[in-house]
Amino acid sequence: MAETKKEANAAFDLFVETYGVKYEKAVAKLVKDRAELLAFYDFPAEHWKHIRTTNPIESVFATVRNRTRKTKGCLNRKTALAMVFQLMMSAKKKWRKISGPNRLPEVILGVEFKDGIKQLQNAA
Repeated sequence: MAETKKEANAAFDLFVETYGVKYEKAVAKLVKDRAELLAFYDFPAEHWKHIRTTNPIESVFATVRNRTRKTKGCLNRKTALAMVFQLMMSAKKKWRKISGPNRLPEVILGVEFKDGIKQLQNAA
């Protein structure tokens, strides 16, 4: 992973140049979503490992999905909801806490970050 957005853009350009001819449609999709793919550079570096995940929702519900498949047909609506609730409460204990929680208020207030580093506002 590149340390800065500038390095990431250079690597992205190299990727497009290298694979653009052979995998035209796939590269076109990536180029279309370039800004979103590199957006995590505009957040605190402490949060990068949380932002770069491919599908945070899927990992939460994987346990529930696997368990409910095995008990298929044995549940009514009420017991299914109770089981799902208990599975979610159990899974919650294993969730990783966010790194750099002190940065959350800055993100919420719209403080600008560049390459994971807080940018100081010039007083004019």
